[in-house]
Amino acid sequence: MNIGLVGLGKMGFNMRERLRRHDIEVTGYDPRPEVTDVESLEALAAALPAPRIVWVMVPSGPVTRDTVTTLAGVLSEGDLVIDGGNSRFTDDAVHAELLSAKGIGYVDAGVSGGVWGLENGYGLMVGGAAADVERAMPVFDALRPEGERADGFVHAGPVGAGHYAKMVHNGIEYGLMHAYAEGYELLAAEDLIEDVTGVVRAWTKGTVVRSWLLDLLVKALQEDPGFTDISGYTQDSGEGRWTVEEAIRHSVPAPVISAALFARFASRQVDSPAMKAVSALRNQFGGHAVQRAPNTESTGA
Repeated sequence: MNIGLVGLGKMGFNMRERLRRHDIEVTGYDPRPEVTDVESLEALAAALPAPRIVWVMVPSGPVTRDTVTTLAGVLSEGDLVIDGGNSRFTDDAVHAELLSAKGIGYVDAGVSGGVWGLENGYGLMVGGAAADVERAMPVFDALRPEGERADGFVHAGPVGAGHYAKMVHNGIEYGLMHAYAEGYELLAAEDLIEDVTGVVRAWTKGTVVRSWLLDLLVKALQEDPGFTDISGYTQDSGEGRWTVEEAIRHSVPAPVISAALFARFASRQVDSPAMKAVSALRNQFGGHAVQRAPNTESTGA
């Protein structure tokens, strides 16, 4: 079996290697000449035997849209495109319709595993027609973790279902990460706790809060105790926002995921306008002291 893989970043590069280890031939394309196998998407299409399967692993939004549009022009009837990036599920119907007009199939695949997927395998949540999913099963089987298929793979539903499932997965991830982070900060604040890393590590075996994320927190603490080499500024790649928006649309209460998302917003504020307003209000109604900002004291000039 020979497939194309567009996007050889941190995950795509490792996915190409894992597929090759499972005896699937992969022709990869990336704008970076040091990692690509071919020079263009046109060359990628020409290098693959028909009917083709092309896996897209690029950032969500305009990059994915442009890639799918180009593939629609260079692939042929009977080919199949799999979007394995973190696209918003509402984009999937648009991409599927564009490709369907050319007789090209479309599957959306939510992929979890990060940089560890090369060795551990990737959790896969896919959406699409049953025939298209079945056709790509050798690829999915090579990428998923070893063991029972159901433990690392699901055909979640029609087009869009894979990315919807991955969106909710990542929203949950936001909440889990922030709960662990709050626990870490509380441990670090208490003088009774002399070995913060040791406590967190003790939680990784036999306790109800053990998880791979907790293992990674221990690893991070061992590499940088106290996190002195990293700032608290935390980005979000979109899925948490989309999860909260879907919770609102479905009237599903999601206070934990929402709070974790808003905490990321707060992490980017050097001096919060909202907290300045709170401080000013306390001063106005109660005469409480405020801490003045640097260089705002009158100089008498």
